Amino acid sequence: MKSIERKKHTIDAKDQVLGRLATRIATLLRGKHKVIFSYQSDNGDFVEVVNADKIVVTGKKMQQKTYYRHSGWIGNLKKEQMDKLFAKNPAKILELAVSRMLPKNKLRAKMLSRLSVTKINADENKQ
Repeated sequence: MKSIERKKHTIDAKDQVLGRLATRIATLLRGKHKVIFSYQSDNGDFVEVVNADKIVVTGKKMQQKTYYRHSGWIGNLKKEQMDKLFAKNPAKILELAVSRMLPKNKLRAKMLSRLSVTKINADENKQ
């Protein structure tokens, strides 16, 4: 069996639209850009995203989009507006968008473990 060569991609999220950026990241994580792509194997690359706090969202999604989560207990449905979640953790919005674009199977967790999202560009910290 051959070992998979995984490259590292660094993407600057500054002034990029959330959905279009998420599809690019999902494609890289899944490995669809490679010649050796197959649905049942995990051939994707590592993806590092910087400046996640500078992502652009089109339309009125910031005020109208709602994220839901449920603990499993009766009456414990939690909901949060996109603008409040973005103020608290902008990386979480990008991670959720990418996660929901990946296949819903056992490979999803492995693919997401190769995604790294940071709020601040590492080059700006050094100055």
